Amino acid sequence: MPLEPVDKIWMDGELVNWDDAKIHILTHTLHYGCGVFEGIRAYATSQGPAVFRLTDHMVRLFNSAKIFFLDIPYSLPELIEAVKETVRVNGLDACYIRPLVYLGYGEMGLNPLPAPVNVSIAVWPWGTYLGDEGIKNGVRMKISSWQRHDPNAMPPAAKGTGMYINSSMAKIEALKAGYDEAILLSPQGYVSECTGENIFIVKNNKVITPPVSAGALEGITQSSVMTIARDLGYECEVGNLLRSDLYTADEAFLSGTAAEVVPIRSVDDREIGDPGTITRKIQEVFFAAVRGEVDQYKDWNELVRT
Repeated sequence: MPLEPVDKIWMDGELVNWDDAKIHILTHTLHYGCGVFEGIRAYATSQGPAVFRLTDHMVRLFNSAKIFFLDIPYSLPELIEAVKETVRVNGLDACYIRPLVYLGYGEMGLNPLPAPVNVSIAVWPWGTYLGDEGIKNGVRMKISSWQRHDPNAMPPAAKGTGMYINSSMAKIEALKAGYDEAILLSPQGYVSECTGENIFIVKNNKVITPPVSAGALEGITQSSVMTIARDLGYECEVGNLLRSDLYTADEAFLSGTAAEVVPIRSVDDREIGDPGTITRKIQEVFFAAVRGEVDQYKDWNELVRT
């Protein structure tokens, strides 16, 4: 989806014009892929724009940076405020937010430690990642021939920039085969996650999602969905799944900041069917929660204007 430019991007403590937010061609991360990022959304609420679980996302950013020995030159509160400032200055009621920590210009070679650490925060209007049709009627999924990272090859607990080549290859394969999205398996053959989303199945009224030990990123939206499911009275657990568990699921759906909550219609041409009752209930509460309409989840919404 093409980006819709806004006025300003935050770069290393300064708000710069969208068209001036540039880096040198010898930026270290551009060559070696050593960087970390987050995907966050702000939603329009009755009290103005609010960022959904902003602090949780930024804590994960710092954890990802720690895994890669990236020493972020700002504190957690400073970057939380920088996100809010960037949304404010661009006058957006709702938007996607992309904080990025990357190694800048000045050092080259496989040793990243001497390279300077830079931070940017961009925001822009962005609709539903898998489309309104996907939100309403579900998406068609394909098990990818590409495996999710082995945790001793690449740390899947980190949201690292270069690691997403793996997801891109799986995404391209699925799209070229006529599907909407891909599902990656772990090296051990367990269901891991989608290219940029966590996955859930519903079986016998139980909601199940794969564990981080299967290579799944610990999702912010994923944990929100699990809280909502339990509060709705459904049993919810983290457990290993095989591809056959997807084929025989009563319902299935995926979750992620960009995608939000999307029903799965089929996996490898095995029909799961129309979005199920439990998926719809979770989806309904989630979309109400991000708009600040559910009192018990209002602490998830961090207001931009206070």
